[in-house]
Amino acid sequence: MNKPFAMIREFHLADWFTLANAICGMGAMFSMMTYLQVHDVVHVYFAGALVVAAFVFDVLDGRIARWRQKTSVLGRELDSLADIISFGVAPALMAYGCGMQGLYDRIVLTSFVACGVSRLARYNVTAEALSQGQNKVKYFEGTPIPTSLVLVFLMWIAAMRGALGDALWFGSVTLAGYTLHPLVLLFALSGSLMVSRIRIPKI
Repeated sequence: MNKPFAMIREFHLADWFTLANAICGMGAMFSMMTYLQVHDVVHVYFAGALVVAAFVFDVLDGRIARWRQKTSVLGRELDSLADIISFGVAPALMAYGCGMQGLYDRIVLTSFVACGVSRLARYNVTAEALSQGQNKVKYFEGTPIPTSLVLVFLMWIAAMRGALGDALWFGSVTLAGYTLHPLVLLFALSGSLMVSRIRIPKI
């Protein structure tokens, strides 16, 4: 009778904060879908605020896990899944909703998410080696996926200044009949940095 709740009983306090991270990421995506339907810029603001909230929960789950000394493989995998929703898919959907909707834009945004997934997978399989037998890794290889928050802030500012859709900063170019918005190249840069071998000390 209690089998459906067996996994939930295995959750630690930090895991609930991780779930809150994922919930905020989903909320951000729903906000952008609503924006595409009603074109009320307030929904872009909501989406950005929810990604920021996801980041707060992401920071707190790690701190709580270390404070309570309750870490697990389940928690690490849960964290990665939540992060790809909130800092991978949600920012990509925000970019699409803000006007980066050309074919090349979609290819870049899809590649950005793929880089985020790859970055998190690499971290999960190398975390033990990077921690050198301790509970905390010494450094990250590649930029952490929550750095996409910078892109979210950029889109937030664009929304505040009315630079959405056809008014998107740097305009658009047509290549072989398909559209590219140069602004989307920031997502290409972010994705490339995530899968790079750059070592970033973990604070």
